[in-house]
Parts: sequence; C-alpha cells; structure tokens
Amino acid sequence: MPRFLSGVRRFQTEIFPEKQALFEKLATGQSPEALFITCSDSRIETAMITQTDPGELFICRNAGNIVPPHTNHTGAMTASIEFAVAALKVPHIVVCGHTECGAMKGALNPEGLEALPHIKEWLGYSRAAVEVVRQAGDLSEDARMKLMLEQNVILQLQHLRTHPAVVAAEARGEVELHGWVYDIRSGGVTAYDAQTKSFLPIETRYASELASMATDCDHS
Repeated sequence: MPRFLSGVRRFQTEIFPEKQALFEKLATGQSPEALFITCSDSRIETAMITQTDPGELFICRNAGNIVPPHTNHTGAMTASIEFAVAALKVPHIVVCGHTECGAMKGALNPEGLEALPHIKEWLGYSRAAVEVVRQAGDLSEDARMKLMLEQNVILQLQHLRTHPAVVAAEARGEVELHGWVYDIRSGGVTAYDAQTKSFLPIETRYASELASMATDCDHS
C-alpha cells in the first residue's frame, strides 16, 4: 500500500499538472472511441498496450474477457455494454484476450474448479469455445491454449451480437466489433479477420487503416 500511496502523490504533484487541460475537459463528460472488454488479469495494462489517455477507452474487465449472452437478467456487463453503445455511442467494441490466461486454463480443466464454484459457473460462458478445442484433435499444449484463447474471443463477439443495443448499432453501421489476442511475452497483438477466419498481426489486419493514418500524419 505505501507504494500505491506514493504513486497517488506523484500523480497529484507531477502527472496531473502536466495534463490538467485534459482532465478539465474530461470533468465535463466523456466520449470514448471504444468499449474495451478485457481480462481482469493484473498483467494487462490497457492504456500501455493501446497508448491511450484517460477518456479514450470505456473499459470493462472480468475473468476471461467474457460477455454473457443477453437475457432479461441485469448484470454489470449487460448494463455496461448498453451504456457504452446506446448512451456513449462508441464506434468500436474490442474483446481482447491474452496469453497465459488463468481463466481459459480453468475453462479447459473445469475439474480443478470444484472449490471455486462461482468461477466455474462464470466460465460456462466459454463452454462452446472449449468444445471447439476438444474436437480439434491431438494438439500440443501451446497450440491447444492458442486455439482456446482465439475461440473464446470469437465466442464473446457472438455473444455481443445478442445484446439489442449492439445489434441495432451494428445494423445502422454505427459500431464495429473487433477481436484481439495480446501476447504478454512478446507484446504482439493479433486481430480476428472475418474473411480469412483467422487471427492476423494488427499490422496486417488493419493495414489500410494504418496506411491512412500515416498519410494523414504526413499531410499535417
């Protein structure tokens, strides 16, 4: 705790004054560019990965970056998704998984979760991804986990499309869904490409967007 308190003091005395204009603007409201759904894992630092400032991402975190399918039951994820899409009008939603994910390891080995009943039940929202992995045949442990991480992201994108606010916004062309996997060891990020049904490096998946950004920078 002393380390955290020291960090707060440094933020107040050094960081905040440097970005005071930004925080004064944020005090009047928010207009994030994306709803970013990722894992609660302490190793995932969203601002560092995306190099974003406060106010640019509306972040939801939970074990396994899971999106429960829409039901009449109101949960934190359901309410947050509705608010981000229907109220804040985010133009992008990112579901971001990551390597060495304990939740996905647990989903593949539910027999080890008997003493953690709430976690076991929560990971049931990844069951369809588990079945894909189980039916994939004889894979190495690394290949098995990679497939699980990717299939879970794809599954949660499917779950997103059961939420009325998302369905309506996507039909109007107002929101775009993205599936990412972040590699903790290498810092690499891959993104799902619906055309090839595979995960590609972001430099490949978003080549046109990155080229357009480079052109805009050259002209500025």
